[in-house]
Amino acid sequence: MKKIQMVDLKGQYNDIKTTVNTSIQEVIENTAFINGPKVHEFQKHLESYLGVKHVIPCANGTDALQIAMMGLGLKPGDEVITADFTFAATVEVIALLQLTPVLVDVNEDDFNINIEAVKKAITPKTKAIVPVHLFGQCANMDAIMDIAKEHNLFVIEDNAQAIGANYQSKNGSQVKAGTIGDVGATSFFPSKNLGCYGDGGAIFTNNDELAHTIRGIVNHGMYERYHHDVVGVNSRLDSIQAAVLDAKLPKLDAYNAARQQAAKKYDEALKNTDAVVTPFRNEHEHVFHQYTLRIKSGNRDALVKHLNEKGIPCGVYYPIPLHKQKAYADARYNEADFTVTNKLVQEVISLPMHTELDDEQIAFITSTIINFLNE
Repeated sequence: MKKIQMVDLKGQYNDIKTTVNTSIQEVIENTAFINGPKVHEFQKHLESYLGVKHVIPCANGTDALQIAMMGLGLKPGDEVITADFTFAATVEVIALLQLTPVLVDVNEDDFNINIEAVKKAITPKTKAIVPVHLFGQCANMDAIMDIAKEHNLFVIEDNAQAIGANYQSKNGSQVKAGTIGDVGATSFFPSKNLGCYGDGGAIFTNNDELAHTIRGIVNHGMYERYHHDVVGVNSRLDSIQAAVLDAKLPKLDAYNAARQQAAKKYDEALKNTDAVVTPFRNEHEHVFHQYTLRIKSGNRDALVKHLNEKGIPCGVYYPIPLHKQKAYADARYNEADFTVTNKLVQEVISLPMHTELDDEQIAFITSTIINFLNE
């Protein structure tokens, strides 16, 4: 059996090596390293894939979130509601812009932001909601958009973990994750379902005026060289990363399908293990950026140690709620409002999940888990 990787980027690269190498070589030869033709080609291809009017590439997923908020004109003191159970980048940019983060609990089944908690958190200072499509599965965007419409709020989708996922709207239409709210943001970090070979990100919107504003922000506030019309940042996707992404984009659906097949095999192997709760699927597509179990027997940490000893990588996403992080602690928060998140951080464990997983590896991983939990 080949060595098990949490994410097998080398195996994936070997499958597309010729295409990637050729694309990178084209960039090197034409020397258009910043805002070159490859960036614009990838932008157009991603717009077509997502069915969205505007894709604005940028330097990374954290920048994408920050720039989205800047583009919407949010001001210091404005309250932004987001999930307590997610990576810190989501709340980090809120704090960096001197906005007020308002963290709320998540659902116990799909780990996404809890709709009733969002409603409870709204105040006259609330200006935006940031749903995170955690681990590859969409939050309840129909309900979030209804709340936003009722209270005149912006919706910024954190789509760093769900690129390519389909959302089935209550009106019967099917749209891509990240294209439903006022603006969406994603990351192309190498381990993502669509990842480059460095840092990269993008912002999505169907709003022409907002897209124009964001295009200026990502490039020092310039629409014309040395004319700074808005306050901006330096956040551009470089041409080599765009070349890698453009080579991988045609395979994204196949990559997501491979993850879904691996998830089904995990499910089948673990379905009769009492201490294990396998990932819940809501009514929307799950593209499994992570395959995350809940261990109900209280020995999650012991299982992590055991798997590592057996050469099986795993991860705990996330071990500490954001409301308990030193940087984001706030006297406003009441522990009674975070019962689900406080439980999840004690139970979750993510198993290896990528496009190159094979049956032998999955069988070894699952049998090791079952044997440990049944001892």
